[in-house]
Amino acid sequence: MLLGEQPGDQEDLKGEPFVEPAGQLLDDAMRRSGGPREQVYLTKAVKHFKWEPPGKRRLHKTPGQQEVEACAYWLEQELREVGAHVIVTLGATALAVLLGRRAPLKAHIGRVTPYGNKLIVATYHPSYALRQDDETARETTVAAIVDALEKARALSG
Repeated sequence: MLLGEQPGDQEDLKGEPFVEPAGQLLDDAMRRSGGPREQVYLTKAVKHFKWEPPGKRRLHKTPGQQEVEACAYWLEQELREVGAHVIVTLGATALAVLLGRRAPLKAHIGRVTPYGNKLIVATYHPSYALRQDDETARETTVAAIVDALEKARALSG
């Protein structure tokens, strides 16, 4: 299972996760790791797009604790129904949702964290890679995402 923060603007409108540029980058990372999208359950911790209307475009706004708690029921249902043994959290918000507290993402990257009878593999959100200023930083971030996906595949057998 891959767990992101919340839908982006187009994801919210289309009702599908990871269909924006970050989704294309994630698809590329998944191909590089040997695990196509069809083999992974993709979801978001918060089920709606939180945004602020500064003009014509809806701009992303990080969900607050209230939104996370309001959507916890659906995420818990997904976790039970999907039955995934390994959850890859994409970004700090997704990691915090599972841990129940804010956690420094960099401290969890490369580590496997127990979560009940499941395992968490934390990595960067693909949108973070897209925001990197130079190609070297972007590729380093994508490589960390690929590494997390490879680790998750190995852990899930």
